[in-house]
Amino acid sequence: MIKFICYPKCTTCQRAQRWLDDNSVNYELRDIKTERPSRKELAEWNEKSGLPTRKFFNTSGLLYKSLDLKNKLPGMTEDEMLDLLATDGMLVKRPILVGEDFVLVGFKVEQWEKLLEGVNNERI
Repeated sequence: MIKFICYPKCTTCQRAQRWLDDNSVNYELRDIKTERPSRKELAEWNEKSGLPTRKFFNTSGLLYKSLDLKNKLPGMTEDEMLDLLATDGMLVKRPILVGEDFVLVGFKVEQWEKLLEGVNNERI
């Protein structure tokens, strides 16, 4: 089963959820604010996604801006970034789509279509 990690009040997350529903994709919904990802989950997702750790930060979020992370992230280690991300779900870019062998961060229709096209949803 796919995990759909989102913030329900986020319009991008709402669009992504609508897309999943419209495309009959089965998923388990998880609110990133009330059930924030653990450091272990973030490390696993980061590895599975193939993305740099900094791509997991919600750069448009108020918390990101108030902590001045734009200037601090370049000097942080991967471990420090993962530790920080695990402190508050609102720091994490969303939505996140987690399958058995993939992790997508953010909502890009073309990317989601390509990945989920023709894939047996039971396997995901």
